[in-house]
Amino acid sequence: LGEDLDLLHPGEAFDPLGLADDPDTFAELKVKEIKNGRLAMFSMFGYYVQAIVTGEGPVENWASHIADPFAVNGLTSAYVTQFAPSPVAMFAMAGGKN
Repeated sequence: LGEDLDLLHPGEAFDPLGLADDPDTFAELKVKEIKNGRLAMFSMFGYYVQAIVTGEGPVENWASHIADPFAVNGLTSAYVTQFAPSPVAMFAMAGGKN
């Protein structure tokens, strides 16, 4: 089980479905898994940016959009103008130590 597999990639000695039997298919599946991981990281970055810009999490933003989809969407200026860069609190308070 799992002989001659690359130890750096998934599928080491655990391959109950036999996905690594064909080397060409296995190489393709490794590339797909890496691409899927990169896409997941990029989507998480989108969640973080959304939370910074709107001050709310994804569920709250979704609920607001469902309640009024024409007024609350990615093109409305209400959310875009809320973000005004300001010093982070810990940097702003760094000068005021006792």
